[in-house]
Amino acid sequence: MPSSSERTVLFADLRGSTSLYESLGNSQAAEIITRTIGMLSQVVSQRGGTVVKTLGDGLMAVFERPARSLRAACEMQEAIARIMSDAHTGASSLKLRVALAHGEIVAVDGDWFGDAVNVAARLLEHAGDNEVLITDAVHERLNRLDRQRFRSLDRLHLRGRAEPCRVFVLETWTDDAPVSTLFSDFTDTPSADCLRLTVGGVHQVYTPQQTPIVLGRSPESTLCIDDTRVSRLHARIEWHSGNFHLDDQSSNGSFVRFANEAETVVLRRGRCVLHGRGVIGLGAPPGDPKAACLSFEVFSIGP
Repeated sequence: MPSSSERTVLFADLRGSTSLYESLGNSQAAEIITRTIGMLSQVVSQRGGTVVKTLGDGLMAVFERPARSLRAACEMQEAIARIMSDAHTGASSLKLRVALAHGEIVAVDGDWFGDAVNVAARLLEHAGDNEVLITDAVHERLNRLDRQRFRSLDRLHLRGRAEPCRVFVLETWTDDAPVSTLFSDFTDTPSADCLRLTVGGVHQVYTPQQTPIVLGRSPESTLCIDDTRVSRLHARIEWHSGNFHLDDQSSNGSFVRFANEAETVVLRRGRCVLHGRGVIGLGAPPGDPKAACLSFEVFSIGP
């Protein structure tokens, strides 16, 4: 009879592989994805975890200690950041999202089953690009310093579960780095100096010094957008280490569609880096004809 034990379950998933196949072709893209998943698996092993299975563009792993699973998640994000910043890999479009849950699970024929497995898999659906989400059960088992690295997202309703789950999002990947150095591995990426936002044909240019930019229905917002699906304080755009970051804080989510990319980035209390040009939908995807949308363009001003 299979025996149960407490474990921390980690699900990791790569985004951007579709555009990678389109830009590089099947052979080269498949090689990059395979090598990247192999690298993530190596991180799991080095941190004392066990890779249960790979899932196309992702993997599932289990750890005996939540602290080790957190270290693995951070090192995975740091590794992906290095890959993205290296122009020779051709993998600049790859993003990683990670979800962790802790609880009693059971091993059957090399696989693991239980509520923590289901919660981690469902929680991954809420993670934004380059984001790590954990449940309350993981958070309470971390030491005080590690707990301080997280921000509460309150309770989220996970698909297939009646009761909401309390969730936390990781604010920093490294032990001693403040939020402002979150993307410090992007050393070879030229910094963007300005952000142009366009709403209703009206253009507004912002510099890093003018952030944060608050988007919402409240008259106190930097850009006030009067739409019932837009929260009063819907999202913030902040400047961190040479990049503009869109941070969703809404009930209905934010949606980012970058120019020349087929996939839409869905943010539900998540964060992504704005680059190039594109469209942001507040409360609904840009493809919705009634969605409240604004265009953005990130550009540099020469000396």
